[in-house]
Order: sequence, then structure tokens, then C-alpha cells
Amino acid sequence: MSKTDLIKTNGLPPGSLGISLLGESVNFLAESNFFQKRLDKYGNIFKTHLLGKPTVVMTGIEANRFILSSHSDHFSWREGWPKNFKELFGNSLFLQEGQEHKRNRKLLTPAFCGSALINYKDTMEDIMQSYLKKWINLDNFLWLNELRQMTFDIASVLLLGSQSGSITQNLSKEFTKFSQGLFTLPLNIPFTPYSKSLKARDYLLQHIEQIVLERQGDPKNDALGLLIQSQDDQGNRLSLEEIKVQALLMLFSGHETTTSMLTSFCLSLAQHPAVLNKARQEQLSLNIGERISIDHLRNMPYLDTVFKEIERLYPSVIGGFRGVVKSFTFAGYHVPKGWQLLYLNSGAHKDPSIYSNANQFDPDRFNAERAESCEYALVGFGGGARNCLGMAFAQMEMKIFASFLLRFYSWEILPNQDLTLEIIPTLHPKSGLKIKFSCLS
Repeated sequence: MSKTDLIKTNGLPPGSLGISLLGESVNFLAESNFFQKRLDKYGNIFKTHLLGKPTVVMTGIEANRFILSSHSDHFSWREGWPKNFKELFGNSLFLQEGQEHKRNRKLLTPAFCGSALINYKDTMEDIMQSYLKKWINLDNFLWLNELRQMTFDIASVLLLGSQSGSITQNLSKEFTKFSQGLFTLPLNIPFTPYSKSLKARDYLLQHIEQIVLERQGDPKNDALGLLIQSQDDQGNRLSLEEIKVQALLMLFSGHETTTSMLTSFCLSLAQHPAVLNKARQEQLSLNIGERISIDHLRNMPYLDTVFKEIERLYPSVIGGFRGVVKSFTFAGYHVPKGWQLLYLNSGAHKDPSIYSNANQFDPDRFNAERAESCEYALVGFGGGARNCLGMAFAQMEMKIFASFLLRFYSWEILPNQDLTLEIIPTLHPKSGLKIKFSCLS
């Protein structure tokens, strides 16, 4: 039966709600290509039953526009994400709605733009160089683990004002336990991953509270200092509890997705030497001295296209959940209030009407001559009014790291490893990316 011949049962999208309360959750956990199989069968909208709720899955540019912009009032962040996220992140910006979200996003914005980013640059460089020097002595290692530690170090120093070293290493271990709870059964039973995650959350919040109390009398120019001092239009500041949950969210957002994109960058350039050489030549042509300037970062057009292509082919997260708070019709199908929605990036990111040879890694598709994109065709950082607040922070961090890497170092992917991409907690090669690292001769 072709996609056009599928019958709209009761007006709902095609697909299966599975069996009983389990729905298709078991299939989802067991099948690495769960979504692609159903997209191939049903098209860009289908129904399923995941995580205890009937779910509509949508993908494509028009779906992105519908969900992220034109009909965003039909969807709720708070009602969409699983219990794990709500309990672990608390009432942070990630799950807030309406005026509460608008007010708190405005309070957090100064920490992620303008002069704040300029103030972060030198610290980013110093931490990165310490890791690059360390890796030379390691010779070969799992790059995913090292990149995760490096980005956590940067996030904890710049966002929380921690001191790089043993304290951030301990925090990183606790944060790994915390992150693992986001993608497991929410069973708060001793010794389960979720129980360990909740304990790690409490440890991290206690650490953040201690820092906040110390800082309130002497704020600094890092993100936490700006957060403590920020005021809304009525002159009100965030409470201690609000600062704690927002800081925890910043710590997660500030390193996990960046780790994924940097790992994909390192993997892709090793697999595409022509792209690597072109990116390296651009960096060498800039004649960068001891410090990378903001002007240097603005004058890396080819590197910009490389990272856009990473975002397109290898987005850190596959999409996003929403709760349906108003019934709607899309592509002729009815979706009831109370359902769960999951939008996937893949349909837009690989749309053949926009991207030529869409499965091919080709950064030049984003250059000024070809300009293969359009609004809502690239949503790795989200879209609409709720695009990623930390996008500029992440982009600056990735470009600085790439500049050091391309100018001074080489790397080789070691054989006999599994480079299959896994999506939990964020996209990464299953093996962790074993590489041999060396200085450029």
C-alpha cells in the first residue's frame, strides 16, 4: 500500500498505537531505526504511543513552521517532556511557559550575548589549550570523554565561576549521573540510575546554592554573577531557588550539546580530508597570533559552513517533545488535545527539495553562491521565539576550539571501533571515537 492509499482512521494520522499501556515504547527502545522505518512507511506525520502517551510524530519544514512559529500556542513545553525532565530540571526556563518564560529568558539573556561573550573568550582559550596539551601526552584516547570533560570545565568555570581542576572533575562525575537519569525509567528506588540521578541533582543544587550565597555580596562578571544581578521591568530579581534551577539548566545546556557537535566535527573532518584541508587553509590564512580576536571569529566563512553542515547532518538532539494543549489539523489529519507531539529534525534537514544530495557531507551547500537553505530548514538550535538561548555561546566555543585544532594538531581515527551513531543522551559515536592525536609537523 502506498502512502497516498493509507486510510485516515477517525481522521487520525496513520500508524499504530501499539498494545495496551506499553504502546510502542518497547519497539522504540529496541529499534535503532524506529522513526525512520515509520517515516518511510507513513510519510512525514504518523501516530504511535510512547512513554505512556498517544503521540504524533511530525517532521519537515512545514511541520517545523507550524510547531515552532505559526501554531506554537497549540503546544506546551511543560506538558510535552517526560516526567524525568520535569523532576530533574524543576521549574527552570526549559519547562516554563508564557509570561514566566518571557520574563526569565529576558533575565538570562545578558549572560549569553554581547560583552559577556567577549569576556568569556580568553578563559575558553586557556582551558582549551590546557586540554590540547594534555592530549598530546596521551597519544591516543576516547575523544568523546575528553571533549565532554573539556566542555564541562568551560561551562562550570564560565557559568558557575568554579575553579578549573579537581572540583570541576568531581562536579562532572556527578553531572554524568544526573544526565543519565533523563533517559531512564523514573523509578526512585535505591541503586537505580534514576535514584542516583536525583541524588546527583541534589548535590549539584547544593553546590550551586553555596556559590550563589557567596556571590550575592560580591558578584563577578560570569554568567552566574550576571544572573544574580539581573532585574526585571519591576526591579525584581530571581529568587535563590530560581537561580539554582536556572544555573543547573545552563550547566547542562552549556556543555552536553556542544560536546556532541564537536565530536561530530572531529569525526566528519577526519572522514573528509578535502574539507579538513580547506578549513585548515582558511585558519592559516588568518595569521592569528597569541589570541583569537572577535574579528578573527567573524572572518571564518568556510568554518561557519562546516558547522552548519554538522548541525544539519548530525544535530545534537533529534528533535523535541511538546504537549498538545489545543486540538489541531495538519496535512489533513486531526490530532486531539492531550496527545504528545514529537517533531524530528531529519525531515527538514534532509529535504531533497532544499538540499542537493542531502545525505552527503558537503559544507559548500551553505556558501553564498549555493545558499541551500530556507527558514525552518535548519533547526538544530531550535527555531521561532524559543530558539536556543546559548547558541552564540556554543558557536563561539566551537569555533575557537576548531581554530586551535586546525592550526596546530592532527588526528587519526583508529581502526576496529563502532562508529554507529547513538542518540542518547545526545548524538555520539557508540565507540566514543578512539583517535591518535599529534602535533602538526
